[in-house]
Amino acid sequence: MAKLLSLPLHQSPTPIIRTLFRCTKPSHLAIAMASNSANSPSPSPSFNVFDSHLHVWATPEQASEKYPYFPGQEPTLRGDVDFLLECMDEAGVEGALIVQPINYMFDHSYVTSVLKKYPSKFLGCLLANPADDGSGIKQLEELVLRDDYCAVRFNPYLWPSSQKMTNKVGKALFAKAGELGVPVGFMLFKGLNLHIEEVEELCTEYPETKVILDHVSFCRPPSNEEEEKAFSSLLQLSRFPQVHLKFSALFRVSREKPPYEDLASVLSQMIANFGSNRIMWGSDFPFVVPESGYKGALEAAKYLSDKVEKEHSSGLDFSLGGNHLFLKK
Repeated sequence: MAKLLSLPLHQSPTPIIRTLFRCTKPSHLAIAMASNSANSPSPSPSFNVFDSHLHVWATPEQASEKYPYFPGQEPTLRGDVDFLLECMDEAGVEGALIVQPINYMFDHSYVTSVLKKYPSKFLGCLLANPADDGSGIKQLEELVLRDDYCAVRFNPYLWPSSQKMTNKVGKALFAKAGELGVPVGFMLFKGLNLHIEEVEELCTEYPETKVILDHVSFCRPPSNEEEEKAFSSLLQLSRFPQVHLKFSALFRVSREKPPYEDLASVLSQMIANFGSNRIMWGSDFPFVVPESGYKGALEAAKYLSDKVEKEHSSGLDFSLGGNHLFLKK
């Protein structure tokens, strides 16, 4: 059976599809609509390998001159775009989604500069600002419409103390994302069990807003009752057709060294419940570099994909133009 990895955009099995990640400029990576309609923009070139999750930040020199880090969030790893490009080139990764790092909090200047310098290589995911005054809603709209960001990240630990993502501002941000056509990525690094009710409530009330769960929602291969509950909750989210998963930052969820054999069963169950078209690979650069190396992260994901493909006749699709970045219209 031919590998999904080689599936180009024009061979997509559905005649009318749209990208999960919204882009407003036809010259960018994964442009808005691809259909048989004569009025639809032409689909952009597909990429053999696309990284759906990574971060970048300035060098210390650049930070002192132009892109200062948020106080107390100074990085300890190298994460500048030149280093990223070296790693991507070595691994054969052709495009990526840059997620706004916590090192800059809500100042998107550095990531925006990278997106503008490499418009055909990178997409941007902004970080939602859940401030009580609602200023983050305006920022969300500006970054999407002005600077072409095409996704937004919800970090529940940036909400005001004792507030949930389902508060008034959170729902307004979530609804605005749906209105703008950009997916919301949830970063639940303290565990899905703590936030499952919030995720379900938002998905139920705003089904038009697409959702992505970062890093397998931090669900480790279950070894106890609590982990079984979390993983079961994750799989049950497949009942919402707008929910997608990132099979990313594998070093954060595996208990083993690369190629993370214990994640084969996790990936297998993810595909069985969500289908491979709702799962995407991501590296979590630069944090992955001291763990498996950037190239090693991709090799591990490919190894696991090949392993489960024999079971499901379907593995991960690592290409931008493949099923995992598209939704049926």
